[in-house]
Amino acid sequence: MAGVVHRYHRLGRRKYREGMYAERAKPLAFFLLGNMPNTIGAIDCTHVHIQAPHEREWQYVNQKGRHSINVQLVANADLIITNCVVKWPGSVHDARILRESALYRKLQSNRPNGIILGDSAYPLLPWLMTPFPVANTPEQAGFNSAHCKTRCTIESLNGVLKRRFACLNYLKVEPKVACNIILACIVLHNIATRRNVPLDDIYDGPEPDEVQPEQPPMFAPNEGQTGRVIRDAIVRHYF
Repeated sequence: MAGVVHRYHRLGRRKYREGMYAERAKPLAFFLLGNMPNTIGAIDCTHVHIQAPHEREWQYVNQKGRHSINVQLVANADLIITNCVVKWPGSVHDARILRESALYRKLQSNRPNGIILGDSAYPLLPWLMTPFPVANTPEQAGFNSAHCKTRCTIESLNGVLKRRFACLNYLKVEPKVACNIILACIVLHNIATRRNVPLDDIYDGPEPDEVQPEQPPMFAPNEGQTGRVIRDAIVRHYF
């Protein structure tokens, strides 16, 4: 088992390292899910529970009082993981993980030809669309509905990943080893998904224990304003 983890962890370090977003975008596939235009990905964080670490134990306690690794995932409409960040303790906010990632730096300096969908844990950015906190018009409600239907791919992915690899519901190892196992599972998940390997029909593992983060901080001046302008333009032209 250790040999398998080592092999695919090393592959993951090369292929899915921070900032890599090489998987070909499929906006049409996302559009068919919920009528959200020009979507190239969906982002979310999922908590993988671990045993209490021997060092810096307090950093790994998430908002639900459990020890975890907070894993950032970006996926396409086929549930292929196109980018991941696997290193942060469970106490770290989703927005901070994004802000500190190479993916964020890359997309800030080289804006993609499309948008990524995130929930309210994330800030509204020119390339990262979040839903309206309150829909004041039918058009905004339509945007929120399309956003929810399209972004559900990343929610499905989190469930599929933990269903395919039941060990990700609780890893009785230290954080460094846990991160290696998680990354190996991500690589194996993509291989299995591309080869259409079916999931087991029977699964008795625990449900994912996700943390609902606080409202995200503003990343930089004017970013939120630019994001609002783009979101309003999407509503105006498509809804």
